[in-house]
Order: sequence, then structure tokens, then C-alpha cells
Amino acid sequence: MSLDHPVLSSLLPVVLLIFIGFVAGKARLIRAEAVRDLSNLVFLVLTQALLFRTMSTVRVERIDFHSVMLYYLVAGALFFALLLAQGLNSRSAVLALAAIFSNTLMIGVPLVGLAYGEAGLVQLFTLISLHALVLLTLATVVLELLEARELASAGQGEPRHMLATVAQAVKNAVIHPVPMPIIAGLLYAQTGWGLHPVVERPLRLLGDAFGPVALVLVGVTLAQAAIGAQLRGALVISAIKTLLHPLLMAAAGWAFGLRGLPLAVMVVAASLPVGANVFLFSQRYRKAEDLVTASVAVSTGLALLSVSLVMALIPLLPA
Repeated sequence: MSLDHPVLSSLLPVVLLIFIGFVAGKARLIRAEAVRDLSNLVFLVLTQALLFRTMSTVRVERIDFHSVMLYYLVAGALFFALLLAQGLNSRSAVLALAAIFSNTLMIGVPLVGLAYGEAGLVQLFTLISLHALVLLTLATVVLELLEARELASAGQGEPRHMLATVAQAVKNAVIHPVPMPIIAGLLYAQTGWGLHPVVERPLRLLGDAFGPVALVLVGVTLAQAAIGAQLRGALVISAIKTLLHPLLMAAAGWAFGLRGLPLAVMVVAASLPVGANVFLFSQRYRKAEDLVTASVAVSTGLALLSVSLVMALIPLLPA
């Protein structure tokens, strides 16, 4: 496989950024005490700019709801199946999110662009425009519900009626660093005004910094984590993410009449490794941080083989 191959040319920069962070962490150029502050910088500043700017260009009438909603139905079904299999608790919710949330931006965009051209990118951008809104909001609502239940069980919160708990969880999910800029950007996009360059340029610079900084932070955390102890769990999550997820997407897409380029892009998107947003999620909620960090790294390495396999098998799907 040459360095010009779409899979290698997309994944190697990601591996390199994680490695740079790992070396910086081992050399103590970035101390353990600074990781939480850097995580807040990425989650509360860079992510906000990226999500708002991305959603500010999305017109609802242009969204291809058929292929995209099928993608999210498959991801949602896998999320809840894993949640039930691992036990209904907040840690399981973070791990289930890791198994369905793809690195669509840093890896997906260059990969699909090289493999399928502009038409493929249109399909992927449609998916990306709703990726965080659907999956992160779903995970946030579930996490808030489970955390409320866990606090009540531990005697640290007053027991509430189920409807009150759901209402509070939805409120916490909406008034949250991820859904708020997505919803604000989507609403703004419907005005058709566009972003003035004075606003758009700094948002673009901040958004462009999200991927590299988040991946370097993954490497720093990796240097401080006991990866050996997490390797088995990380391999399981990585296999579900890069092999089972695309297999389910291919089967569902074919069964529901999805064919050609839309099916190919959705299956490739499902085969991508764990996205850095899950790492930030685990950091924010302080759940399974070492395991999620290891899963991001291991799935990125495994994707060199799994994504190549998926892309080779897609043309063999029945017409």
C-alpha cells in the first residue's frame, strides 16, 4: 500500500498527531495538571467554533434525510444494544458512544474526497452536518438521565418523578457545550444571511485548530495512561467500531434500498475510527477516560486495515 493510498494518506497524519502528543506527554512538555485545562479549551472553545460554523451553512431543505437518517437509526440501535449489554450506567453510555461515533472530520473528509471525489464529499458533509447534533445530543440525554439515577441511588440527589428527571436531563442536554452551538448554528443558517468574514475567519481558525489539538491531547493522555491494562477493552471497542458498525450499516442500507455512492459513503463513515469528541466527552464526565483514550489510538491503528477492507468489499455488495 503506497503513501498515496486514500486510507494511508488520511490516517497517517492522525497517527502522527497522536504520536507527537504522546512524545510531548512522556517528555513532560505538557504536564498532567494541564490536561484538564487543555481539554476545557478544546471542548468549550474550539468545539464551539467548529460546530457553530459548520451548522451555520446547513439548509434543512438540502439535507438528504434518507441515507443520513438510516445511518443514525443503525448507530442508535447499536448504541442502545451496547448500553443494555454492558449495563445501564453512565460509564457504559460513554463506551457505547465510542463504538458508534466516527472521526468523520479529520479522517473522513480527506479519505472520502480522495476515494469518491466531490460527489462523495457532498454525501459526507450531509452526514457531518448532523453527526454531533444527533449522536452527541443522544449520548448527553442518556448520560444525564443515568447520572441523575446514580446520584439518587447514592443518596447524593433527591429522588424525582421519572418525567421530572427526563425534563431535567433534556434541559441539561440542550444547555450544554455541544448541542447549543449546533442548534444556534442551524437556526442561524435558515435566515440565509451567511457569516460576515470578520466573524467567519476567526471561527474558521478556531475550528481548524480543533482536530490537531484534540488529537495531540489524546497522545498526551495516552502517555499518562496505563494502556496495557486497557488494551483488551480497547481492541473490543475498536473491532465494534471499525468492523461491526460498517457491517450493520451495509446490511441495513442494502435492505432499505440504499445503493451506489450514498451507500458507499455511509458504510465508509461507519468504518472510521473513534472520533476525538468521545475522548472529550469521557474527560468532561470523568468516565472510562483511560479506556476511551486507548480506544481512540487503537481504533486509528486498526483502521489502516479495516477501512481498506471495507472499501475493497463495498463494490462486491449486490446491486
